[in-house]
Amino acid sequence: VQLQASGGGLVQAEGSLRLSCKASGIYSSNIAFGWYRQSPGQQREMVAAYSAGGNINYADSVRGRFTISKDHIKNTVYLQMNNLKPEDSAVYYCNARDWSLGRVDWGQGTLVTVSS
Repeated sequence: VQLQASGGGLVQAEGSLRLSCKASGIYSSNIAFGWYRQSPGQQREMVAAYSAGGNINYADSVRGRFTISKDHIKNTVYLQMNNLKPEDSAVYYCNARDWSLGRVDWGQGTLVTVSS
């Protein structure tokens, strides 16, 4: 699956952004999408992701502020980010785990910068 992420930008603290990740290409119905982020010098970390069973997992640092959702008709996964903090600044990547095809694919990343 090909993933095209968008929606990043510069925002002030306490502001909001919505990231989008459009999926295209060939993938099975047994696929789970997620959002990860990576700051300079840090490891990539999970932000919000669907599990294989359809449950949603959030990082403790974003729970209550971020919401992941998906639109099957548009083949798009969203990450609504509210009450942003400077420590949320990172490159955000969308991810797809296709359990039937045994693939893990990544989008190109979109930069989010939160100013204090």
